[in-house]
Amino acid sequence: MPAALDLAFAALADPTRRRIVSRLTRGEARVTDLAQPFHMSLNAVSKHVKVLERAGLVRRERLGREHYLHLRAAPLREVARWTSRYERFWNQRLDALEQFLAESKEASDD
Repeated sequence: MPAALDLAFAALADPTRRRIVSRLTRGEARVTDLAQPFHMSLNAVSKHVKVLERAGLVRRERLGREHYLHLRAAPLREVARWTSRYERFWNQRLDALEQFLAESKEASDD
């Protein structure tokens, strides 16, 4: 697995960071705005943001004293592409299980 994908998975493993990413899907936000719904210090939220930045999921833009964050979709597309292979795998397995259960029910009804 490429290093960028490892960083993205590690960053998204934390629920706080997933909530930050989710919020950024609605548009740019200041770090202070992102921190509001969390019961943690601004410094703690900033540390989460830095993890997201290292993973390439977030881009920071400075305008004067304000720091605005933007979501970067490319790493999320890579995560989706990687996981989609396993979605197909599990769908095939579940389809086979469904067929097996249907056949078993038919056999028990006879």
